Amino acid sequence: MKPLKRSARRSLLVAHVAVSVSWLGLTVGLLTLGITAFLTGDPTAAQAATRAMKIFGDWLVVPVALLSLLSGLVLALGTPWGLARHRWVWTKFWLTLITAALSIFSLRPGINEAATRGAVDIDLVVAPSVATATYLFITAVSVLKPWGLTRHGRRLRIQAGAGKGVDERSPRRTA
Repeated sequence: MKPLKRSARRSLLVAHVAVSVSWLGLTVGLLTLGITAFLTGDPTAAQAATRAMKIFGDWLVVPVALLSLLSGLVLALGTPWGLARHRWVWTKFWLTLITAALSIFSLRPGINEAATRGAVDIDLVVAPSVATATYLFITAVSVLKPWGLTRHGRRLRIQAGAGKGVDERSPRRTA
């Protein structure tokens, strides 16, 4: 893919961060509603919480998950970070892909079933809990950028640096 121009990259980065933070907030909201519906002894409150979860699930889960995945993918492919050059980007991609798929194909049907019953079982507390922890981990990885290059990234760096002071045994610049 052709590298993004600076203005496009920055705009897309802002959009990606905004939609990803929205996904985290949405999941925390679903967790809060799931806990409320699961723990309350009031059937009216449980039904209201499951109905609210259904609204979030029907209107927000799919677009927010897909926008986060798509914007991250375009950023990875359109910037020097690449998709498979750095372990942190590669890890974020796979975790986002897995959580988007689980949100769409598992969480939403579970919410719909709970809304039909008017009650939540423990699955709708555990799923948003795991998702929230995953999104917090992805956020930390985005900020800290740990783990270095992938094998593919090291190969690309060595090829790009051939004859430019890069030791072929190491991806780091030499003196």
